[in-house]
Amino acid sequence: MVNKQGQTRLAQYYEWLTLEERRALEAEICSFIEHRNYKIVYRRYASLFFLVGVDNDENELAILEFIHLMVETMDRHFGNVCELDIMFHLEKAHFMMEEMVMNGCIVETSKANILTPVQLMEKAS
Repeated sequence: MVNKQGQTRLAQYYEWLTLEERRALEAEICSFIEHRNYKIVYRRYASLFFLVGVDNDENELAILEFIHLMVETMDRHFGNVCELDIMFHLEKAHFMMEEMVMNGCIVETSKANILTPVQLMEKAS
C-alpha cells in the first residue's frame, strides 16, 4: 500500500530482496503496469494506492478482487481504513494480510475468518 506521496505504508515480499532493491522497485512501479518480470495490479482507494506485483500469467481480475477484499476487511476492522490506521496498527495490517496470503498464494477470502484471529489477538493483548 502506497500513499499519494509514493511512501510505502505496508509491503509483503515472497522473494528475498534487499531493502535497497525493495525501495528502488517500489519507487519505480508507481507509474508502470508491467515492470521487470512482474505485472503490477493496482487500485486506488481514497488516499492509498494498493499495489500487487504478480507473474505475467496471473489473472488481473482475481488480484483486483483480492485488493478489494483487503480494503473491505480493513474497513470492517478499522471503520473506513485510512493511512493512519495502517501506520499506527501496522502489526494488525500485516496480520490480516498474512491470514489471506501464505507463500504468495491467496488462501483465505472470508472476511470473518480473517478478522476472528485479529480480534482474538486484540483480546489477548
